[in-house]
Amino acid sequence: MPAPPDHPRPATARVVPPFRAPPEREPPLFAYLAALRTDALVGWPRQAYEAPWTRRSLLGRSSFTLNDPEAIRRVLVDNQANYARTSGSVRILRPILGDGLLISEGSAWRHQRRALAPAFTPKAIDGLVPLIGRALDDALGELDAAAARGPVALFPALHRLALEIAGRSMFSVGMDRHGAELRGFIAAYAERLGRPHLLDILLPPTWRAPLDGPRARFRRRWTPFLGQIIEARAAERAPRTGRDLLDLLMAAENPETGAAFTDAELRDQVATMILAGHETTAVLLFWAAYLLTLAPELQEQVAREARGADLSDPAGCAQDGRLPLTRAVIDETLRLYPPAFVIVRRALQADRVAGLDIAAGDVVIVSPWVLHRHRRLWADPDAFDPGRFLPGAPTIPRYAYLPFGAGPRVCIGAHFALTEAVLALARIAGRFRIELADPRPVLPAAVVTTQPDHAPDFVLVPR
Repeated sequence: MPAPPDHPRPATARVVPPFRAPPEREPPLFAYLAALRTDALVGWPRQAYEAPWTRRSLLGRSSFTLNDPEAIRRVLVDNQANYARTSGSVRILRPILGDGLLISEGSAWRHQRRALAPAFTPKAIDGLVPLIGRALDDALGELDAAAARGPVALFPALHRLALEIAGRSMFSVGMDRHGAELRGFIAAYAERLGRPHLLDILLPPTWRAPLDGPRARFRRRWTPFLGQIIEARAAERAPRTGRDLLDLLMAAENPETGAAFTDAELRDQVATMILAGHETTAVLLFWAAYLLTLAPELQEQVAREARGADLSDPAGCAQDGRLPLTRAVIDETLRLYPPAFVIVRRALQADRVAGLDIAAGDVVIVSPWVLHRHRRLWADPDAFDPGRFLPGAPTIPRYAYLPFGAGPRVCIGAHFALTEAVLALARIAGRFRIELADPRPVLPAAVVTTQPDHAPDFVLVPR
């Protein structure tokens, strides 16, 4: 494994955000499985951040956490067809995502990926930027009003913003009519049904787990609701400029049969895009804002960069070099707090991975949380240092930085996510000086995404 590269230091004081030190030893199996409902990060001991791989026994099988880039490449790229989602993750995600791109496997996944690819090209995403811009305009107006009243609950505000961006990008219209109910569905699922239950993992997929019934009842209400949103958008008579994501999804065709998505397939794709997109973006923007409160000098540099860029014409702004420091802050935030903190796969057949014998049925884990803080891959890995990602910095080893996964199943919406996150952070930091109203340290807690353990209030001072 290569030594961690040196990199340019920013012209600010060194900042190490607070986090819980990993345990010296891995917790007992049942304590670890129980912790998945509150904070999965406690499952990786200190050794995981130092060794190329670690192994633990898991119900008669082995579970491997991989931090060797070549081993990761083998699992996620070279032999990715041999590694499928675990039955537990499918049991948890299918009721809310259906059989969309994130859940599907094999030929069904290949057909969906090829059909959806044209909707997520950089050119297609650039066409959605005006919709992102209008959502940001409205959100900043709301933040102005909230900031005038006192400290702001920024985390829920960022959730509303991310959902508004997702809704407008998908449907060309705001979420005034459906947003509150949509947020209610998502929050209710995440609070209880989306948290891994011990028996979700222990029971075979053909056995009923305690939460399977409530999840099925949720889906019976959730699916018609999505259909209503799609039908309402189809009934809109207002003229629109350009095409939104729903237009692109409805135009998508199975490359082998030429068939369009069925109504059920379309609902599953819409659910996947809205949920996967808005939740991860809200978490990313929260952590970026939090990190900037810990580095006020850097925050001022980001604000100056934003004010110096022409954000009135944001098309391509996140990608074309106009906001290099803002983009570096987002990239470093994704390193320290990757929203998708773990990738879990089950070996379908035996494999040889970087000298390890993987048996059929073994579980293979690639955790961006652990990987991005690994002592052999990163210099000063716990420090917040956007200089790692500025132009001219040393190249980061391939498969050492995986905020969107890697290989054929890399996140199809990565370009869109980066575009909206960079533009949103630039607009917010350019409009406000962001300060913490609550001095308590904010610690990460990983359940479905890398959430804050509490959502502090922020003081937003107009610039």
